[in-house]
Amino acid sequence: MIETFQAVLPHGITLSCRAAGPLGAPVLVFLHGFPEAAFVWDELLENFSDRFRCVAPNLRGFEQSSSPTEPEAYRVKHLMADLDALISLVAPTAGAPLEALIAHDWGGAVAWTFAALRPDRVKRLVIINSPHPATFLRELQRSPQQQAASRYMNFLCRPDAEALLAENDFARMWPMLAGMGALNSQRVGAGWLTEAVRAQYRAVWSAGLTGGCNYYRASPLRPPVSADDAVMSIEFPPAYVTVTLPTLVLWGEDDTALPIGLLDGLEAFVPDLRLVRVPGATHWIVHERPQFVAAEIERHLAG
Repeated sequence: MIETFQAVLPHGITLSCRAAGPLGAPVLVFLHGFPEAAFVWDELLENFSDRFRCVAPNLRGFEQSSSPTEPEAYRVKHLMADLDALISLVAPTAGAPLEALIAHDWGGAVAWTFAALRPDRVKRLVIINSPHPATFLRELQRSPQQQAASRYMNFLCRPDAEALLAENDFARMWPMLAGMGALNSQRVGAGWLTEAVRAQYRAVWSAGLTGGCNYYRASPLRPPVSADDAVMSIEFPPAYVTVTLPTLVLWGEDDTALPIGLLDGLEAFVPDLRLVRVPGATHWIVHERPQFVAAEIERHLAG
């Protein structure tokens, strides 16, 4: 059974969380992306709740979590501080690491960096269709395909983006869910994007979209608009992007926003890597194939 609670963090942020499983059990934390919310993990929370305490926070800016108005508050360092404090709050004993950090999309952006810089806090990492920062930077700088696929990010940085997204019952939002896949995405989307799921999304979006848009406004990683754009001069120190944890990457190959070129060279930054490419799955593989995702996570936890 899914329960909800408010995680009041010591630095003034509150995260509304969904959870399942016994208190005191080893902990799995699940991080969602945009334009999602913590509810997308419900089936997986219940799947693993027989032996793990499973916690899915709504990230800052989403649902009923704290939503600072300024974009700077959504820099990765602040999102990592939220995650670090949440781990301390839900750990079965003081200082205990997570059994696994499981993340998709923007949640993955946080998880990649957290795993690189705080490996003491996590035993294993699972990333689902979320680009590693080093390969994403490379593709944004060099790949016309990735630059075109990520052009929507610049739209989401517009000062009027949230107002435009909310118009006409979120008319611009639904294509994000139905369209970030291959030519058959409308057929695929029709299978999981039921009226009940639409109602869940609508409720989350009605709480406000500024926080979600601020993730894009705060990030330097977005498509260049000119040859001297700031993203073209970014370089990551190896220590910032090298993840030594045992890592599972699940990748729906029909993700049009994140082409599979992002996987090239990934092992250079993630030496203990198991990569599972999933033909026919899109960016929304958690919705499309939850039992497959659960089975792959199970295999990773047993490794």
